[in-house]
Amino acid sequence: MNYLLALSRFIDALNERAGRAAMWLVLAATLISSGNAVMRYGFDRSSNAWLEIQWYLFALIFLLGAGYTLKHNGHVRIDILYGRFSPRLQAWVDLFGGLLFLLPLCGLLVWMGWDGFAASWAVSETSPDAGGLLRWPIKFAIPLGFGLLWLQGVAEIIKRAAFLSGHAPLVQEQAEEVV
Repeated sequence: MNYLLALSRFIDALNERAGRAAMWLVLAATLISSGNAVMRYGFDRSSNAWLEIQWYLFALIFLLGAGYTLKHNGHVRIDILYGRFSPRLQAWVDLFGGLLFLLPLCGLLVWMGWDGFAASWAVSETSPDAGGLLRWPIKFAIPLGFGLLWLQGVAEIIKRAAFLSGHAPLVQEQAEEVV
């Protein structure tokens, strides 16, 4: 169990770094969006590439931030019943939910996303818009993001199993309040 807990800590650290990178992408997207607006409306100059990079950054923010959000227990959940459960029953729900829903869905999306990326890479797919960007880098973000979410799901399952078997306390990190 110690090896698995060490693995979960490694995955936690990986998704922590990916999530922190996604936070910086918010700033980059904001600056690019502002710069593009100034160029478009102030100087009547623009490029489709600037619009597309905004879309790419927006997608990266969510894809790279998904595992981070799961790690910090910040995902959207309707917990009419769950919130009333004991920590032990919550751990069982999280364990089975991860095994039956999260991991299979993320695995499927990694697999399907990889095929889309590989096809795009093979032909050096670019945007059909004039001045558009390559498409394969953002298509790679799909299996990457869902792969990170899958890994975080594994880490959460390990932590719940360790708690249920008495090998570790249940420590759920809470999402930071952004004001």
